[in-house]
Amino acid sequence: MTTRSRADRGIRRTVLALAAAGVTVIAAGAVLDALWLLGIGVWSVIAAMVIELVYRP
Repeated sequence: MTTRSRADRGIRRTVLALAAAGVTVIAAGAVLDALWLLGIGVWSVIAAMVIELVYRP
């Protein structure tokens, strides 16, 4: 078991927050039938995935 540094936890928290916000915006876009909200949500989730893939502690 390894210990995570403060920066690792910060990145992890940022990724989770960005993904959660993206999923929330996607759900709102689907309910409101607003394509622009869906687009913003999808790009937020993509950004969270890219950050997770690029930043490997």
